[in-house]
Order: sequence, then structure tokens, then C-alpha cells
Amino acid sequence: MQGVLSKIGWPVRAIVDFALPPRCAGCGVVTDGPHRFCMSCWQSLQFLGDPCCARCGFPFEVAMPGASECGACLADPPPFARLRAAVAYGDIARKVALKLKYSRRPGIAETLARFMNRHAGLFPPNAIIVPVPLHRWRIWSRGYNQAALIATALSRMSGRDADLHLLHRVKATPVLRGLGRSARARAMRGAFAVDAKGKARLAGRPVILVDDIYTSGATAQACAAALIRAGAEEVGILCWARVIRDD
Repeated sequence: MQGVLSKIGWPVRAIVDFALPPRCAGCGVVTDGPHRFCMSCWQSLQFLGDPCCARCGFPFEVAMPGASECGACLADPPPFARLRAAVAYGDIARKVALKLKYSRRPGIAETLARFMNRHAGLFPPNAIIVPVPLHRWRIWSRGYNQAALIATALSRMSGRDADLHLLHRVKATPVLRGLGRSARARAMRGAFAVDAKGKARLAGRPVILVDDIYTSGATAQACAAALIRAGAEEVGILCWARVIRDD
């Protein structure tokens, strides 16, 4: 839409902007530009970054010397090399993700990708962007994979390759909400795979695994493990929001 508007005169653009003004992705009020939040929603978002765990991105209260990892990652290292999220999971972050996932608002993927892209430089420049896949039944019911929409936008912004079909969800999985850690891991076992064509493309290359929300990590870690088994050099995870637990 922006490309079309850039080629038309300012009177027509003014009419379009008046009829379809940009709105806050969180609450829907009119904003002064596309892919922005109003002041209230902006202030409600907790943006993540340094200082944090070098691996999982869990925020630290103070900077630690060197590339420090949190106690959870030291005790039980996850299969991914690093994880970064744009914001902490909260009311506004959740509302935006739900609009993208269930309200048929694909344009929100661009909004999320813009905030996620500020962490892209932490990942290898030759990494392939791969979305967390949905099972075909869920795609048929929803109409699209929200992670694939975000991955496409990130690819365009960062100039990195994206492969939306490299990783496959080969079995349907139950809703993980309410399950314990071990039950979640069992539910995700064998859920993801890379075919022979994907393995050839993947061999020796790093991956940026993209998703909207990182909660317990069961899904993302199962994806990362499948990609490593298929030959990925390393897997990093980039998402819109992650749950922060004060364990």
C-alpha cells in the first residue's frame, strides 16, 4: 500500500490518509504514522535488550561481566544458541499477537517485525530465516501462519534469505496450556522434521527461527532440535514477545 501511495499525488494521498488513517496496533486509536503505538500502549510495553542472558535473553537487573548466562541456561542448556524478543509478554503484547493470529490482521506482522528487527544484528549474517510451522489443519482453519508472515517481513527488512517451508510440522499437537514441562516436551516430540531437499539447503548454515510468542519454550526448542539434527550450524530464536518469569 505504501508503495502505491508513494506514486500518487499528495491530494489523493491526503484523501486516503483521512479515510484510512494509521492506527495503534494495540488499542486502535489513530496515530501519526503506520506501524506505531499510541503513547499509552507504548508506555505499557516492556522492551527487552541488554543486560540479559547471553543465551535465552532473560533480562538481568544489572550488567554481568562477559557473555553471562542465567542459572536456568547453565543448569539445562537449551538447543538454541541465542533467543531474543522485542518485548516482554504482557497485556498489550498479547492483544497485538492475538489480533495477528485470530483477527485476520496480517498487516500487524509488519509492525511486529519492525520491532524484532532491531535484534537481527545479533544473529549470523548468513542465517536463513525460518518460521515455526503450523500443522496443515490449523492453517486451513486460520488461513495463514502468523510466524510465516513475520518471517517474510523480517526477510525483506534485513535482506536475509527466508525459507517458509524448510521446517515441517508432521503431526498435530495438543494445546500446551496447563501442561507441565515434561508433558509439554513429550507432546512436541517428533512434531517437526526437515525433508531431504531442506537438509541440502540447510547444511552448515545458521538459522533464525521466528515466532510470535515464546512461552515455555517447548515448541521453539523442539523446532531448534529438529533443525540441528537436520544439519543446521546453529539455531537462534527471534520473537515478538516472551514470557518473563521471576523464578
